Amino acid sequence: MAITLIVGALGVVFDTTIISVALNGLTEDLDAPLSTIQWVSTGYMLAVFITIPLAGWAQSRLGGRHLWIAALGGFLAGSILSALAWNATSLIVFRIVQGLAGGIMMPLMYTLLMQAAKGRNIGKVMAIITVPTALGPILGPVLGGLILHLADWRWLFFINIPFCLVGMWLARRNLPDDRPAPDSPRTRLDTVGLLLLCPGSAALLYGLSQVDGIADFSDAQVLIPLLAGLALVGGFIPWALARDSGSLIDVRMFRHRSVSSSSTLLFLGGISLFGSMMLLPLYFQQVRGATPLGAGLLLIPQGLGALVARGLVGTYTDRVGPRAVSLVAFILVAASTVPFAFVTANTNEILLMAALFIRGIALGAAMIAPMGAAYVGLEHEEIPDASIITRVAQQIGGAVGIAVLVVILQQHIGDADTSSALAGGFSHAFRWSVALTIAAVPLCLLLPSRTEPADPADDKAEQISEKTSPAAQ
Repeated sequence: MAITLIVGALGVVFDTTIISVALNGLTEDLDAPLSTIQWVSTGYMLAVFITIPLAGWAQSRLGGRHLWIAALGGFLAGSILSALAWNATSLIVFRIVQGLAGGIMMPLMYTLLMQAAKGRNIGKVMAIITVPTALGPILGPVLGGLILHLADWRWLFFINIPFCLVGMWLARRNLPDDRPAPDSPRTRLDTVGLLLLCPGSAALLYGLSQVDGIADFSDAQVLIPLLAGLALVGGFIPWALARDSGSLIDVRMFRHRSVSSSSTLLFLGGISLFGSMMLLPLYFQQVRGATPLGAGLLLIPQGLGALVARGLVGTYTDRVGPRAVSLVAFILVAASTVPFAFVTANTNEILLMAALFIRGIALGAAMIAPMGAAYVGLEHEEIPDASIITRVAQQIGGAVGIAVLVVILQQHIGDADTSSALAGGFSHAFRWSVALTIAAVPLCLLLPSRTEPADPADDKAEQISEKTSPAAQ
């Protein structure tokens, strides 16, 4: 099942990272300004956020296998249409089709495997299911650079076809048929919740994405969507609490310590972790003069570190618990970012590569342990809501982190005209990243100390054993 889900998800993960290296080239190929071409990425991202909250309801209506195949089919259609786009507008529209399907797939992937695991070996399960997110940053930019070197931009989307076709075939073969029985009660769509939560979360993400060198948090193009998003999401909470059941997302899930602590850590961790991940390629390109492909190659050690650490991290998460692993991981992320806090235009690249490899190991642990902790003690039917909540928390936190560090960076490199001055601005931004990571460290103590709750049957057997033992007699 894990292999089946990973193959299908690779198309979505690669699509996100591959397209990032092609934006500048698309301005020439499609004869459109960069401000328009940016919507190739922005439109996709917003579409993903619109459908993430729908994953739980759609699974309850169609079943996990049929929903996964349908989402893969939608992503396949969006990929083919994107490859056949004739101008910037059509490409943006077809990318939105891709995003609507991709938004369903990512939380559904976590849900299906967690439900199959039945709450056991959560650390190992998370280590497996996060393989696509590790491979994306490693292979995506390199694969995109090679495609653009050998062919035109349309092959950036044609490359998704084999992942989708093989993924659909594997899903029909390997995923269990979990469709609800014909006579089972149908889950009604929470239309009001849909109109509040989906556009609300998308507006939040859009407002944060508008923070750049010109606009900051006080500008109308940032402030208006942020306030609108907060109002809509804020309105969803009392609406969902007033319903006994059937809300788009069950916000009562936060009564579980595992869900509330992990989603809070993923949100705040996303601020520190994803923000610094945005700074790294910019540093290599703007200060060291690397091309987009060259910057992607320089970041490979970080991706390799995240990939090779997964088996070990999963084992230790199950053995010593997500609390201890997260605590060590966040401390190690901060420590491995320190060399970048003192970076110059001539800092030894070998030192930076070594720091990135260690940072990749720590990042893998910092994602696996908190996300795995969210599922501790949950019932089978609660897992979809946990997948959606943690996914949204992590993505919104990452968007906040990127926006905050962009503002900090621009304040220090606005008038920089030399590589040394630029390096100084990046150094200051990385120091903020270190500080934000350290601030998240105490929150690790809120996570559960173990991945598997005590089994009442085991406890009862142990009590009987104690009563009948010779010592007790």
